[in-house]
Amino acid sequence: MAKMNFGGVIEEVMTREEFPLEKAREVLKNETIAVIGYGVQGPGQACNLRDNGFKVIVGQRQGKTYDKAVADGWVPGETLFGIEEACEKATLIMCLLSDAAVMSVWPTMKQYLTAGKTLYFSHGFAITWSDRTGCVPPADIDVILVAPKGSGTSLRTMFLEGRGLNSSYAVYQDASGKALEKTLALGIGIGSGYMFETTFQREATSDLTGERGSLMGAIQGLLLAQYEVLRENGHTPSEAFNETVEELTQSLMPLFAKNGMDWMYANCSTTAQRGALDWMTPFHDAIKPVVEKLYNSVKTGNEAQISIDANSKPDYRVGLEAELKALRESEMWRTGEVVRKLRPENN
Repeated sequence: MAKMNFGGVIEEVMTREEFPLEKAREVLKNETIAVIGYGVQGPGQACNLRDNGFKVIVGQRQGKTYDKAVADGWVPGETLFGIEEACEKATLIMCLLSDAAVMSVWPTMKQYLTAGKTLYFSHGFAITWSDRTGCVPPADIDVILVAPKGSGTSLRTMFLEGRGLNSSYAVYQDASGKALEKTLALGIGIGSGYMFETTFQREATSDLTGERGSLMGAIQGLLLAQYEVLRENGHTPSEAFNETVEELTQSLMPLFAKNGMDWMYANCSTTAQRGALDWMTPFHDAIKPVVEKLYNSVKTGNEAQISIDANSKPDYRVGLEAELKALRESEMWRTGEVVRKLRPENN
């Protein structure tokens, strides 16, 4: 483990230099890895493991995602099976189903979690709130987690570019005495950049907070609020969108992703500098109580229960599509569609 100083706090992280791919292959050389679910994380993790030389099969029900697996080179009857058959063949089961699907498939999957096997997750939801999900693993198996900090699409794209997506890792249950090395080997195998330790509970709470907060929920709320104020004061859709979204995503984000926000503050105009310094505190003070309320809702299991209840409704998909349609057809994102088409690379 490498000791790194994160703003004055020392953390241990695992890098590819310390845990090379060759070591990962050696640790998992006798494992048959079954990736269960081929939706969000499944394709990236399965394909990266396959390309890195591990013995991988996929378990997926018939349908569009099954067809996608076939298109990605998984062969029915050889490396592509139904969920039950894949679980039976595997020594290491990677459960990459959605949280709702995990709950419905768990009774089927559990019968194949026999002594000595390993159960892997990329999200701590099902185990953290097992009192609500019913997902309680047997005591004689390893239960581990590697959670890439990004989408499965990003994991695969960065892998193909020779880069890595950072991941957290955790061991929930170590029946074999070798759970940690298997966890780290899988993290390297799926294409992680560096890995930092967490717990199932910390991963689940930080993940739900992040996606409801700065990763999606809060960012949409902030962008829409600014866009609406500009439009209400006579600015055109194009001007409002460019000043709110396009400049942020196309110009500034790549820069502060590379160099940090402190660099951005030091390298903008004096007018922008003064305004940013003056207004960051009012925004922080207004937003932090909302984030604290959000975190408490996550930590107490309220957000998990909301998700479980919503996903359990028979008409859930109909309601979800209506909400997504409203977002897609809002003026701000219809404007965004036009602006994207006008980018030079599209002309």
